[in-house]
Amino acid sequence: MAPPKILFCGDVFGRLNQLFKRVSSVNKSAGPFDALLCVGQFFPDFPDQLEEFNEYIEDRSKIPIPTYFIGDYGVGAPKTLSAASKDPMNQGFKMDGLKVCENLYWLRGSGKFTLHGLSVAYLSGRQSASAQQFGTYSQDDVDSLRALAEEPGLVDIFLTNEWPSGITNRATASDVPSVILDSSGGDSTVSELVAEIKPRYHIAGTMGVFYAREPYINVDAVHVTRFFGLAPVGNKDKQKFMHAISPTPASTMSTSELCTKPQNATLSPYIVVDKASPTDGATKRPDDSDSQYWRYDVSRKRQKHGDSDGDKLCFKYVSSGSCPRGEKCHFRHDADAREQSLRGVCFDFLNKGQCERGPDCNFKHSFQEDGEGFPSRRSGSATGSSNRSKECWFCLSSPSVESHLITTIGEHYYCALAKGPLVQDHMLIVPVEHSPNTFSLPSECEKELSRYQSSLKAYFKSQGKEVVFFEWVSKKATHANLQAVPIPSSRASSAEDIFNLAAKKLGFKFSTIKSKAFSTCCMSV
Repeated sequence: MAPPKILFCGDVFGRLNQLFKRVSSVNKSAGPFDALLCVGQFFPDFPDQLEEFNEYIEDRSKIPIPTYFIGDYGVGAPKTLSAASKDPMNQGFKMDGLKVCENLYWLRGSGKFTLHGLSVAYLSGRQSASAQQFGTYSQDDVDSLRALAEEPGLVDIFLTNEWPSGITNRATASDVPSVILDSSGGDSTVSELVAEIKPRYHIAGTMGVFYAREPYINVDAVHVTRFFGLAPVGNKDKQKFMHAISPTPASTMSTSELCTKPQNATLSPYIVVDKASPTDGATKRPDDSDSQYWRYDVSRKRQKHGDSDGDKLCFKYVSSGSCPRGEKCHFRHDADAREQSLRGVCFDFLNKGQCERGPDCNFKHSFQEDGEGFPSRRSGSATGSSNRSKECWFCLSSPSVESHLITTIGEHYYCALAKGPLVQDHMLIVPVEHSPNTFSLPSECEKELSRYQSSLKAYFKSQGKEVVFFEWVSKKATHANLQAVPIPSSRASSAEDIFNLAAKKLGFKFSTIKSKAFSTCCMSV
């Protein structure tokens, strides 16, 4: 099978007539192309350009090929994207784009999806100190990409709006456009992400010029990365705003093919970001092996000397209770912070004293005393039971229960859609009784639980999917909920290996526990 043909485009600025006229011409002469991926600002700069733009959004003019964009800012963006977000067809966890109109898809936030066999990762929006609904990326978006970088398999294409800072380091100076000779420009967060993700192709916009950097050799990877910065559509200097590639998906390539390095390949430009000594108060980044900890990055020197400004928490330890780096970790392993996290306190609040998400954050922004973060667990107390039911999200008698998500209620369990689904059709099986875990329920409840699981398995099987059941059990658990996450049947055989690989990276292992009632895996630290 021939490799897919992909078109890339820089900032569109709402000039859809010019863009799609060019796409149709290229498609006719060198196509057919499978998709168009746009980076940089997609929406117009001025209101008087909306009429042309809306011709396509309202399906009065046709978009020639499937088109994806990440530049979710500009005039008209809030109205258009709000409507797309509310469309029932776009509900759930959709990494492959929210449909805006026929052949136009918005890649929201961050994610990774497969496009004609190619693995595509993206970060939409721009960096901004102020949290906005559209046009900026959040820390959660960045963290999600870092988690995706841990998954097996290479990323073929990485899309960002902003250029990475330092991209011109080690590049041939004569090839660098004069407007970007200063390597300090760009977005340092993008630099950190691309150094972790190590894509085969990195495409960005916003700089107003075209730049094709020499391929560079990644740290701890056999393949090279090619960076392309694209100019805006219809720019006055006639800089190249469209670029085409036809890459073979990495998933089908041999190691020897991936190892091939062009003669003009350079060392990674981001080694400078990692190793440079801090000047003028700038913060030094940890070396490449510490890349997954960059979110809570501080100067090693300040940490070693115990400076309070540099005494940042280790996210892995606080969230999971363990860290694979142990004593070698450059971040603080704080048992009290771990305890506060278990009581529902926001990590950013614990780490920084404040949270950029503000009222949109689902976690607590104050320290919780013992027992304060959760409903009372005292048995035999009518008052405690009443308060517990009122405060608990999962008790059916609670005013906080999301009743519109409930699909069915049995004698001992009920089934509901997840409020924050990992994937579409992510379900929960929840005990009616306020119990900390399913293991603590009477044996007569097991048959009903088994029926719920069997029903979900049958439902997902009819959709060509298998289901992964898991339950988080901890000493601070309040109301049990068994998670049911569907996965494609084609990936089911590798699910156990993926879990074991992830566990190994996080410093624990799974062990199998068998009983008459069930066979499951549990976490063994």
